[in-house]
Amino acid sequence: MSTTEALPLAGIRVIDYSHFLAGPYLSRCLAAMGAEVIKVERPTTGDAGRQHACFVNGQSGYYLQQNMGKQGLCINLKDPRGLELMHKLVDTADVFVENYRPGALDRLGLGYEALAARNPGLVYCSVSAYGHTGPDSHRAGFGLIAEAKSGIMAMVGKPGEAPPLLRIALGDLYTGAHGVAAVCAALLGRVKSGKGRHIDMALYDTLVSMHEYAIQCYTLSGGKEVPVQTGHDLPTSTLYGVFTATDGYLVIAAQVDDAWKRLAALVGGEAFAADTRFHTAAGRNEHRLEILPVVRAWTEARSVSECLAALDAIDVPCAKVQRIDEVLQDPQIIAREVVTEHEHPVLGKVRLPNTPIRFSDCDTKQTVPAPLMGQHNRAIAQSLGYGAEDIDRMVAEGVLYAEAAVAQL
Repeated sequence: MSTTEALPLAGIRVIDYSHFLAGPYLSRCLAAMGAEVIKVERPTTGDAGRQHACFVNGQSGYYLQQNMGKQGLCINLKDPRGLELMHKLVDTADVFVENYRPGALDRLGLGYEALAARNPGLVYCSVSAYGHTGPDSHRAGFGLIAEAKSGIMAMVGKPGEAPPLLRIALGDLYTGAHGVAAVCAALLGRVKSGKGRHIDMALYDTLVSMHEYAIQCYTLSGGKEVPVQTGHDLPTSTLYGVFTATDGYLVIAAQVDDAWKRLAALVGGEAFAADTRFHTAAGRNEHRLEILPVVRAWTEARSVSECLAALDAIDVPCAKVQRIDEVLQDPQIIAREVVTEHEHPVLGKVRLPNTPIRFSDCDTKQTVPAPLMGQHNRAIAQSLGYGAEDIDRMVAEGVLYAEAAVAQL
C-alpha cells in the first residue's frame, strides 16, 4: 500500500470555496490526511489570502502555507457556464467548505439547501464569525473581532494597559481544527445514514468554548469572580509564569506540589521549601506575593541557560521564551518535521509549517505546494466531461482564468 493510499481520507473529494484562513486551514488539514482538495477561486484576484504578506516574486507566503496539497480551479461563477461547471464539480464531491457571510452563497445557488438537493450525501461545512443563527449572524467579522468579544483578550497583558494583539490567528485556526473534527464525524455518520449534513462553525462560539476556567469561575462563584489581566503569572496557579533572566526570558511551571517543593529548595533553600504555608495550591495562591520575589531574584541573577540547566536537573518543567529563528533550529521541531520543505513552481524550495497530525502507518507531510491561480483548470474541467474546444472557449471568454505563471509550467 502506498503512503497516499494509507492516508485515512484517501478517496474523499473536498471542494474548498473559502478564503483567508479558517476555511483554507480546515481543508489543508483534510488534504494532509489524504483527501483530494480542489481550491476554487474567483478570476484575477483569487483567494483574498493571496494579497496577504509576506510576498516573494508575487507569491504570498500566507496563501502558500494554508493551501498546500490542493488543486487549483479559478472560475467565474457569475457566468452561467461557470456556475454549471461548479455544480457538476460539487455533484462529485463528498465535502464542501466555505467561509462567507451567511446567505452570501445562497444568492449564487451554492448554499447548503441547493447543493444538498443535488448531492444528498454532501457534507457542507460553513465557517463564519458568528454562525448562521442568532442576532449577529448577519455581521462580518474576523479572528480579531472574536478574540475581543470572547473575553480572551481582556485577560491578556498587564493590568491597567490595553490588551496586546495575540499575534497568532487563534480564532481562525482553532475553529478550523474543530471544523476538521466535525467534517470527519459527519463523514463517519454518513456511512450509516447515507446522508450528508450542514456544519455551522463560528469563530465566536469556538473562542468562548476555549475558556477552560474563566467561565466556570464566574458562574460557580455566582458572578463574583471575573478573570482579568494578570501580567506575567497566574494568581490562581502559583507558580506558573514568565520570568526574567540576565539575557532573556523563561517560563516555569511548578504549580504541582512536588514540583513546587523542588523549586522552593533550589531558589530559597531548605527553610523556604519547608514552609508549610506554601505546600498546597491554595496556600501558594494566598501567599503568592511572598513567593514571586524569591523566584524572580533567583532568575534575574542568572542567564536563561543557567536557569534551565538547574531546573532541568530537578525535573521542574521550564522553557526558554524562544524567537521564531530559535524555534526553526530547535532539534525537537526538526526531529518531528514540524516544518516541511517542498518545491514551488515559481519560488523553488520553500519551508512552511506542517500540520500537527501524525499517524503510525502513513506520512502526512505535505510535499505538494499550494496551486497557482487556475493551475488545474483544464484537468478538472476534462475530468467533468468537458472537451478541449469547450475548455478553450471558456478560457478565451474568461469563464476559466489562470495567472500568467501557469502558462510557464
